Amino acid sequence: MDDSSFKLRCELRGHDEDVRGTCLCSDMRIASASRDKTVRLWSPVDGERGGYELGAVMVGHAGFVGPVAWMSPNEDLPNGGLVTGGMDARVIVWDCGTASLVQDLRGHELQVTGVAVQENGDVVSCSIDKTLRVWRKGVCKEVLQGHDGPVLCVCVLPTGEIISGSGDCTIKLWRSSSCVHTFRGHTDSVRGLAFLPGVGIVSGSHDGMVRLWSVTGQPLLHFVGHTALVFSVAVSTSGEIASGSEDGTARVWGGDGECKDKIEHPGCVWNIIYLPNGDLVTACADGVIRVWTRDLQRVASDEQIQAYELALQERRRAKTVGGRPVSDLPGPEELEQPGKKDGQTRIVREGGVGIAYTWSEKEYKWEKIGEVVDGPSDALEKRTLNGVRYDFVFDVDIGDGAPLRKLPYNRGQNPYDVADNWLMEQELPPAYREQVVEFIVTNTGERIEPVDLSVPDPFTGGGAYVPTQSQMQGSVAGSRAAIRTSVDPSINADPFTGGGSGSSVAAQNSHTSTATGQTSLKHVPKRGYLYFDSAQFDGIQKKLYEFNGILAGDSALAAHAMDSAEKERLQILIRTLQDTSRYHASTFAHADLVLLKKLLAWPPAYLFPVLDVLRMLALHSQGATMLAEETGKAKDFLLEGIVSVSTPPVVAANLLTGARMLTNCFRYASLRSWVEQHRSEVLDSLAICCASSNKNVRLAFSTLLLNFAVLLCEAKDENGQIQCLSASIELASADEDPENIFRTLVAIGTLHL
Repeated sequence: MDDSSFKLRCELRGHDEDVRGTCLCSDMRIASASRDKTVRLWSPVDGERGGYELGAVMVGHAGFVGPVAWMSPNEDLPNGGLVTGGMDARVIVWDCGTASLVQDLRGHELQVTGVAVQENGDVVSCSIDKTLRVWRKGVCKEVLQGHDGPVLCVCVLPTGEIISGSGDCTIKLWRSSSCVHTFRGHTDSVRGLAFLPGVGIVSGSHDGMVRLWSVTGQPLLHFVGHTALVFSVAVSTSGEIASGSEDGTARVWGGDGECKDKIEHPGCVWNIIYLPNGDLVTACADGVIRVWTRDLQRVASDEQIQAYELALQERRRAKTVGGRPVSDLPGPEELEQPGKKDGQTRIVREGGVGIAYTWSEKEYKWEKIGEVVDGPSDALEKRTLNGVRYDFVFDVDIGDGAPLRKLPYNRGQNPYDVADNWLMEQELPPAYREQVVEFIVTNTGERIEPVDLSVPDPFTGGGAYVPTQSQMQGSVAGSRAAIRTSVDPSINADPFTGGGSGSSVAAQNSHTSTATGQTSLKHVPKRGYLYFDSAQFDGIQKKLYEFNGILAGDSALAAHAMDSAEKERLQILIRTLQDTSRYHASTFAHADLVLLKKLLAWPPAYLFPVLDVLRMLALHSQGATMLAEETGKAKDFLLEGIVSVSTPPVVAANLLTGARMLTNCFRYASLRSWVEQHRSEVLDSLAICCASSNKNVRLAFSTLLLNFAVLLCEAKDENGQIQCLSASIELASADEDPENIFRTLVAIGTLHL
């Protein structure tokens, strides 16, 4: 027996995408759950060096499946069962004897991130919706609320108590339905929990730390070594602790807090569990489950080990940051030198990966952001995104299992312009602007040209495109998770739905360089259109669910409420809208349109989140085409919706989202022609915005007028220009907000020319 390190025992192949969860069944089978929407059972095979074979495949979730837990045999499940949670917000109980779905537990509003089973058979689940739920025989018996962020993991103690970890950086211990202890110490989201008998609780976090606590919340030990997010922790029957991380390693820890073993993987290690014999099971982002052993009698064949080593070599060779091999990055010694300004970013090589750090002037130290992920490419090779070729396309990981975000960049672009547009598209706070710019400059070798700061940007607000040095200082202090999901959705929030309030500029050509290197702005005539393309989808969805519950509880309005199938349809629709990187390939079904028509028939007080969904649908090419085809019918539901929002009693939130939705209709020619055709009705209906006391309502209307000015001048529609000019003058004379005045003046100037 060689107990010094783990070696590969076998690989379980069958999943098409990331394996997100694993668990051990009492009959020694292994269950796995994957992003490929399947749950699989693997049975041990005698006489084949301790391997496993695929036994059953269970399909039922509508989105990727994450956590999975074993349910011991009972009267209803004589062969035992599995409990899984998915992106579709469902908890499903499966019969392991028949591989069939026996319970579909619905109640969570968002993705289910963790499941566990108590000794009495009760199921415990947790969700991004910030709640835990306890289910008994298919019925929700309790809802546990108390976390301020998404609940990301759950574990059941032998006492029946429940522990949960959250995006609010805390761990909570629940007794019955009450929180009796809150553990504080992690500085980022808590993703993994396990119980260590006789000692306490083990946790893993996005802060890269593994911690050991007493059951009363006292910190006992912390384990340092991972260079990225920790997603899972496990405890063996002997009390050994292991963890899996985004850094592509599984680590085994000694009782002194030191790393005893590091097992490298070809991708992120999402989940880790121990077998009763001390072997280790890991679930990897490459879709492979691996079993590791210290027993030389169970080690894999030489051919299997060589194939595994080859996969590791491919990953090492593929690792680049902006086309620059990780091996060429400076080592950790680079961090011995202090930063030059608050928020400065450096990327160093640690353990074969590129790790980003940001300089904190307040703490006077480098604070880790996380691993920077990029794909293989020649440094000079053009990359393609959505059919467009770029000099660089960076893969940015924001954590929590979300898909990698693409950051495109071409040499010669203004890094600040790129950062501003990218942050808006990705719905990230503008406070991270300087970090994104620093990242671009560091990884492309670009220089930032001096810019005249005396003239404010007319579209994005008071500051110019490049902030002064004093503005840079402190702009990102304390925001270490610039490329993670721990961002404050309330920043620049829409006052009604929580969505972003800014608008983005398309093809504005608003500044040109002169021979002296200074920058001037050319305001009129305006070219191109403006859009409101930032949205807080979670806030929109929650508001729709809230209003749906109100309607369902009113006997006179219950017919307007969504049923469970329609709520699931809404989730799918919103997830499609959220995934902007797939807009070129994703589509919507006719059922989506039917649902939106039903929602548009809601009473006026409940309409504004529906209009917000339509606003974002208009920015999707196939969505815009679908809407345009429907407006061509005898009953124009879009036009009816716009007329209804201006019919007394007027709701300011409806005016806001309605004007924004119409502004976004200029994005594609199909809807742009519809707006032009109904220009008179649209402007007459929304003229009431001029008298609104809400600045954001007037801003939305001034942006709409500016788009109309561009369109009507291009179409040489004199009657339309007169109507648009009249509305612009009325708004400009009644408004005192500088940005609103500027947009209406640009519209007037464009119409005049």
